Amino acid sequence: MSHSQPTILVTGGAGYIGSHAVLALQKAGYGVVVLDSLEYGHRSSIDDVLKAELVVGRTTDRPLLDKLFATHDIAAVMHFAAYIAVGESVQDPARYYHNNVVGTLTLLEAMLEAKIDRFVFSSTAATYGVPQTDAIAEDHPQIPINPYGESKLMVERMLRDFDAAYGLKSVIFRYFNAAGADPSGAIGEDHTPETHLIPLILFAALGKREKITIFGTDYNTPDGTCIRDYVHVNDLASAHVLGLEYLLNGGPSDAFNLGNGSGFSVREAIETARRVTGAKIEVMECDRRPGDPPILVSSSDKVREVLGWQPTYPDLDAIVAHAWHWHQKRHG
Repeated sequence: MSHSQPTILVTGGAGYIGSHAVLALQKAGYGVVVLDSLEYGHRSSIDDVLKAELVVGRTTDRPLLDKLFATHDIAAVMHFAAYIAVGESVQDPARYYHNNVVGTLTLLEAMLEAKIDRFVFSSTAATYGVPQTDAIAEDHPQIPINPYGESKLMVERMLRDFDAAYGLKSVIFRYFNAAGADPSGAIGEDHTPETHLIPLILFAALGKREKITIFGTDYNTPDGTCIRDYVHVNDLASAHVLGLEYLLNGGPSDAFNLGNGSGFSVREAIETARRVTGAKIEVMECDRRPGDPPILVSSSDKVREVLGWQPTYPDLDAIVAHAWHWHQKRHG
């Protein structure tokens, strides 16, 4: 297949955000090769829906990476292959440091050897730790409170050093809460076990869960429940394409928050789902969970100014409706 645009390696491209990034790259005319262990990714997303080339393997496998770079003309790497469960990272930090840190280091070393010097990195708002302000900007102190956040911050520091020493240019995206699904309903969010609020609410709407639990109703917020920043997964994906093009056009390394810039409370998310699905959705109120900040919202001014990013689906109704369309097809 000939492409007017260069070929991009997408690690973790069979996962939730990775698969939406593959779709966005394809729509923008890029060639795509996906590297995924399929431990959490879904082969069907790549083989049946996106029809991209899939290499099954891990970023810790240096001989595989060397072979991949030798046999493909890769212009840049988009790196989504990471473990993401905060609770698990606390129980088994070794697994997180090995995959998220050693795996990324191995990938970067293989890139240097192959003379590939453009890297788009999927980082997280978890690098900020407990928010010190209501709207978090990129210069907010980075003090993670769990090994997952630490592992991503270590990679951010590596990237800074690799730029200074080797000229490897990177764009780092710190996500807030990714949500929703491609409006086509062909790909969407499918984690096992599921820990994210919107899919959990939709499982309750489908009758696959008895109820949804609200942890804490006495926060200093308008309705007493935690406020979070939900950003549509397609809007995340479009930012990655903009970040890639910024690097391919010679832009310097930089880091950007990816969020809506507006927050929605847990109660608002449940109300929105009731409205979208027409389901009753039972709720149980519990005590606060330790470590949950009351408000976690991004300032997305920088990514808008520097990369010209505009979310297409900023409102929660569209995010929930697209997720619902996907969940009905997948689990209904």
